[in-house]
Amino acid sequence: MKQKEIMLNTTGINLDRSIDEIGDEHIGTSHETPLREDAFEMDDELKMELIEKHFKEIMHVLGLDLTDDSLSGTPRRVAKMFIQEVFSGLDPKNKPDVKLFENKYKYSEMLVEKDITFFSHCEHHFVPIYGKAHVAYISNGHVIGLSKINRIVQYFAKRPQVQERLTMQIGNELKEILGTEDVAVVIDAHHMCVSSRGVKDISSKTVTSFYSGKFDKEETTRKEFMQYVSMK
Repeated sequence: MKQKEIMLNTTGINLDRSIDEIGDEHIGTSHETPLREDAFEMDDELKMELIEKHFKEIMHVLGLDLTDDSLSGTPRRVAKMFIQEVFSGLDPKNKPDVKLFENKYKYSEMLVEKDITFFSHCEHHFVPIYGKAHVAYISNGHVIGLSKINRIVQYFAKRPQVQERLTMQIGNELKEILGTEDVAVVIDAHHMCVSSRGVKDISSKTVTSFYSGKFDKEETTRKEFMQYVSMK
């Protein structure tokens, strides 16, 4: 019997399909990262202990010799990496503390922060997604520190992701923080699930976008943003 996977798509319809049937299809089920209600009841140290234990079993199944000096510490290193680094964005306690400042300069044009390097992981194969995020907003009376934009990108990137969701999460977060509809996000990324396995295409990239407010309604505003993004 094929292993079954029950998913809920964005329209609320159950998708009851086998993993074999889904294969390499790009499945998305939610605008929010799918998390259980009890996701944060367990403390980080216990999570690392359990991940270490289970990853040791995975290595054992693969036939690796865990008594080897090079491999003996790998399960613990992987556990720490998952919780403290590459998936740290899952935990709300790691969300950046963003303070707003009055737009005293009365700057009314778009502010663009481009070429923000990020590393994420594909939630379908748990291999890296990496690339650049380009973000813009038009102030509605308040601004945030430039580094906070980078931190917001990193926070949402550090979790199992699909690029479409990552793009939307960054855009919606900035809208909420800044109190403005005028936000744009473009992400240009490589997917290791495409380049290191499957089709093994090392040159292709994926581009996703989020446009809200003036960036969505005014073609000239959107074109101006893209001109800034394309500048060397």
